[in-house]
Amino acid sequence: MPKTQYSDPERMDRSQIEQLQSERLRTLLDAVAGSNPFWTQKFQSAGVDVSSVKTPADLQNLPFTRKSELVSDHSAHPPYGTNLTYELTAYSRLHQTSGTTERPLRWLDTPSSWEWFARCWEQIYRMVGLRRDDRLAFPFSFGPFIGFWAAFEGAARLGNLCLAGGGMSSKARLQMIEENQATVVCCTPTYALRLAEVAVQQQIDLASGSVQKLIVAGEPGGSIPATRSRIEELWGARVFDHWGMTDIGSLAVESVERPGGLYILETECIAEIINPDTGEPVTPGDEGELVLTNLGRLGSPLIRYRTGDLARASTAASPDGYELLFLEGGILGRADDMVIIRGNNVFPSTLEAILRRYDEIVEYRITVETRRAMEHLRIEIEPAATCDSPDKVKQLVETVGGDIKDRLNFQAEITAVPPDTLPRFELKGRRFVRN
Repeated sequence: MPKTQYSDPERMDRSQIEQLQSERLRTLLDAVAGSNPFWTQKFQSAGVDVSSVKTPADLQNLPFTRKSELVSDHSAHPPYGTNLTYELTAYSRLHQTSGTTERPLRWLDTPSSWEWFARCWEQIYRMVGLRRDDRLAFPFSFGPFIGFWAAFEGAARLGNLCLAGGGMSSKARLQMIEENQATVVCCTPTYALRLAEVAVQQQIDLASGSVQKLIVAGEPGGSIPATRSRIEELWGARVFDHWGMTDIGSLAVESVERPGGLYILETECIAEIINPDTGEPVTPGDEGELVLTNLGRLGSPLIRYRTGDLARASTAASPDGYELLFLEGGILGRADDMVIIRGNNVFPSTLEAILRRYDEIVEYRITVETRRAMEHLRIEIEPAATCDSPDKVKQLVETVGGDIKDRLNFQAEITAVPPDTLPRFELKGRRFVRN
């Protein structure tokens, strides 16, 4: 174990982090070898000897894992797949992925794995500066999607007052936040904007309310300056981005003193950034795909998991003393979301960064379709009530279209739709459609 013991693992130095990673990696591989059918078969098929893997650097001897493998495994072995290190009686929690990119997966956790999840959130809360007197509101459905389940339990473990908002309307959730004087709200960026929209309808002044921080996750919006700025302005509160997945865990967060990026909780995982095409590590500072191995979820772990998320490791010195891997700009987009429009590589997050600059746009939807063997982009925008005349709506459409052309070098089809036409979302927004 590290020579110096920290009550706050995120404060370890690099040598301590790497020593701890090596120890936990060996514990993980010893647990799954011969006991977990998924990993035993995968390593045998790849012809690798896991006993030779001693350090994070040795992970490159093991094969990558893709989401499609997990989907196939669950389909062949319903309902939970074979990534189970123990007997079914050892598992006490079930959560389900959102199904944004693939068929939803059911994921099981043992009490020990769930304890690890909560400990990850304890680190996250320390890094965002949570105080003992903070009151946290969770305007979240608390259904099978993992969402903020672990965040709720992590805050409760720290002794903070936690307000569960499951089964409530947006209006009722705003009343809960207001009446209980909540100081921290945990939700998706999409739902933070939706609550702000409802607050205007209910004549609630969020900006002068009790909320001081919003911890957002589930979408790249927290690291998109325009989206982040709009949320902060509407709520009068600081936004902290957070990253995690149902199948991998809650493993990254923005810190108080270093906005605009994410620290990876490297005491709880091993991170790699690779070239998506070659699988080789990229040079620090270059963009690549984030690959993770979680170290505390022994009952259903993921090893060298290709997340599909694009990231860039910062090469700048840390201003707040953390020696953890820092992702400059947070999650930059998803490799499988990129489309090529008139020879230009375009990500949904790139378009969101433009559209969220306009207060006159309440909601939007992006549709990619093929016309004459070429990709065509159609963007529907829902104007705010301030666009109260056809001339103002027409001007907004022309301005947005011109902005996209100037910034991205192609002409998108922009159409305005009537009020309340586009869907609203409580969890992840689904604004990107391929036809």
